[in-house]
Amino acid sequence: MSYVTRGAVAADLPAIRDIYNDAVLNTLAIWNEQTVDLANRQQWFDARLAQGYPVLVIVDDSNVPLGYASFGDWRPFEGFRHTVEHSVYVHPEQRGKRLGPQLLAALIERARACGKHVMVAAIESGNGASIHVHKQLGFVTSAHMPQVGIKFGRWLDLTFMQLMLYPGALPPQECGK
Repeated sequence: MSYVTRGAVAADLPAIRDIYNDAVLNTLAIWNEQTVDLANRQQWFDARLAQGYPVLVIVDDSNVPLGYASFGDWRPFEGFRHTVEHSVYVHPEQRGKRLGPQLLAALIERARACGKHVMVAAIESGNGASIHVHKQLGFVTSAHMPQVGIKFGRWLDLTFMQLMLYPGALPPQECGK
């Protein structure tokens, strides 16, 4: 089976919604507790594109989305405009097939192409597979925050990891300064 990573289109949104909702209902990857409808995913998709940010899907030979990835602003303050936080989700029947790392690698390249400087991952600390993949792709752990979340009736720890997209780069000079 071969897989292709490409930009998502509106026709992919039902699959993206289903993958998201599975993560909400069955995993600690998303700390939301409410599933979403297609209108929600359309609004999210439109907002990402309006910001110039990618939404990627990985598809099989039949062009069915098996996973998706995106990034957005890490914090809504001007001083953080060169830092993004990403998300990668894979259909439950496709996990363990190395689709997540393929999506993340493609997303890293998109972040570099957008001129971003740092990519942040916020990972539930017990998700060893995700932490391992991020380490393989050059992310380093920058923080561990005990009991900052709750889901399924238990406290959750959060591990922050980050990737310097352009190590050693000087801050960009602002026009007129």
